[in-house]
Amino acid sequence: QVQLVESGGGLVQAGGSLRLSCAASGRTFTDYAMGWFRQAPGKEREFVAAISWSGGTTYYTNSVEGRFTISRDNAKNTVYLQMNSLKPEDTAVYYCAAKFTRTRIIYSTRDEYDYWGQGTQVSVSS
Repeated sequence: QVQLVESGGGLVQAGGSLRLSCAASGRTFTDYAMGWFRQAPGKEREFVAAISWSGGTTYYTNSVEGRFTISRDNAKNTVYLQMNSLKPEDTAVYYCAAKFTRTRIIYSTRDEYDYWGQGTQVSVSS
């Protein structure tokens, strides 16, 4: 079992920045690829970004490419999402997720992930 706890959400003006953190515990962190998803009110949960177990491979959805950066610190069992140039349409609950794998493959589909955090709210005002 893997426990994931997100933090760092909040209210920010458009154009601002936030950094989300997701602390993992319970299993060997490097056995997992990690991802960030988000869910806005009335919408389905959507993929945002993913990173391989080593951190060597990353992937982003088009709408955040160039503005968001996913990274991980395996010594701290933590994955991050640096969000810059935030827009009102980025407003959502952000979730981190873990997928058991020892390959370099990263995953962008919600159903592929094994564990989920409880989410952290990000609100961007115009």
